[in-house]
Amino acid sequence: MSEADFKLQADPQFRADVLAGLKGPRRAIPARWFYDERGSQLFDDITHLPEYYPTRTETDLLKDCRAEFAKHIPAGAAVVEFGAGSATKTPLLLEAIRPDIYIPVDISGDYLRMSAEVLAGQFPDLTIRPVEADFSQDMHLPTDKPSEARLGFFPGSTIGNFVPRSSVDLLRHMRGHLGQGAMLLIGFDRIKPVEILLPAYDDAAGVTAAFNLNLLVRINRELDGNIPVEAFSHQVQWNDREARIEMHLRCAWDVQFTVSGKEFQIQAGESIHTENSHKFDLRSLRILLRAGGWTPVAEYSDAQEWFTLVLAEAAPFYNAP
Repeated sequence: MSEADFKLQADPQFRADVLAGLKGPRRAIPARWFYDERGSQLFDDITHLPEYYPTRTETDLLKDCRAEFAKHIPAGAAVVEFGAGSATKTPLLLEAIRPDIYIPVDISGDYLRMSAEVLAGQFPDLTIRPVEADFSQDMHLPTDKPSEARLGFFPGSTIGNFVPRSSVDLLRHMRGHLGQGAMLLIGFDRIKPVEILLPAYDDAAGVTAAFNLNLLVRINRELDGNIPVEAFSHQVQWNDREARIEMHLRCAWDVQFTVSGKEFQIQAGESIHTENSHKFDLRSLRILLRAGGWTPVAEYSDAQEWFTLVLAEAAPFYNAP
């Protein structure tokens, strides 16, 4: 396939989101577009950095609480992991509850299939059916028995990447896909001192910076862009009012460029907002889950209360009179 053919086949939603997001005056591109094959690999590298506490803390929680999960989750349930990525934490859950089927869902198809192959080697008797999809959109879950119990797995505090209204919509969307009687195991990163939060998103080795800048590289490659990547730098800030980390690509000098034939200008000092990572206290995460159609059943936090895993059950749907 030629480079021109590849560009013609670029995801139309990616093109639409980028063109809309670059119009300004508050330029922003949804964080889900970080995850091409290179972006997925860089994020996996981030999770192993000394500054990046969420993966280590959540993994330890999964190890410590495996027996508790097995008490609440029905045997033989279908596990649906939203945003599976490299699925590094998944084996801990699969070993604990021994499901009949595992359905990883991720937007990065190549990386998803590679991860599924690794898990298939670890769990040869487990049915694994990867689904390449944006889990925030409509999709089909390929379970063999429509009536079987389902457990949604949403680790990593990925829910924090969505603004509150979108996160409620996403939780309701998951509730609809998983159905009545389903459960959800979801991770929440807790509010903590800024001196701990900022380095987790601005590491000394520059891996997160490369992850952020790779979005521009992807735009140039897939959307026939000529953005001068060297004009932009990775910037992280804490927004206390919104209780979130924000990642931006800050422009160092005035630039002009085109993407998919459309012309854009960005002035020195302006930025493209690329990611939010909301942090939670116990009250805010409980409110969010209930608004999204889930009732908390059990909560598991580390000793420092840096991270919390919540097991929730699908609340009944009520028809309006």
